[in-house]
Amino acid sequence: MIASLQNQGIEKLNSQYNKLTVYKRVEQLYEDFDENDIMITSAFAATSAFLLKVFSDVKKDQVIYFIDTGYHFKETLIYKDYLAKLYDLNVVSIKAEPIEYEFSKEKKLWKTNPNRCCHINKVKPLDHIKKDYKIWVSGLMNWQNDHRNSLNIFEEKETILKFYPLLDIGYSERDQFILDHHLPFHPLKSKGYSSIGCFHCTAPGENRSGRWNNSPKTECGLHL
Repeated sequence: MIASLQNQGIEKLNSQYNKLTVYKRVEQLYEDFDENDIMITSAFAATSAFLLKVFSDVKKDQVIYFIDTGYHFKETLIYKDYLAKLYDLNVVSIKAEPIEYEFSKEKKLWKTNPNRCCHINKVKPLDHIKKDYKIWVSGLMNWQNDHRNSLNIFEEKETILKFYPLLDIGYSERDQFILDHHLPFHPLKSKGYSSIGCFHCTAPGENRSGRWNNSPKTECGLHL
């Protein structure tokens, strides 16, 4: 980790940001770090509008990276385009190398080796750009699974500092924010999908129970 972050300390950052509201956390992030060092990813999933609305209000020109796995629901792609227009977002799509994507498709890796499928279509495309940034912002919330419940707002991971401004936002609080601000839910949420990933590996269910259904897998690997 770069020297400036070592000197400030992760514990000090967590102590400071824990006391702030979501909006204040995002505003403070741009005071503490250079905007060119900040990377944001969004899956444009069930309720991504929350995080995207906040960043649209605070730093509209911030690049939002969307990992296009090639296996998204058509509703997700429609939702992405709709939110991008609604908030005037600067969305940049990234994807796997064509030969690797075709390999995952031919071998049906989502069925035979889901970890490898996620690595090819999610982890590797992000790794190509992640090296250019120092802060990675994501909309993880601690109620989503046991791993996420163990996180702090700032987490040092390999050579990047991860920032979760929504981490302590509860399920009901999240939905209330979306309703209060008249934000659009993902079209599949009304059909029982609480967490939405690739169509092969997502079923209706509470929280993240519909992800990789009937499998011990709970994460794609991006946040492990």
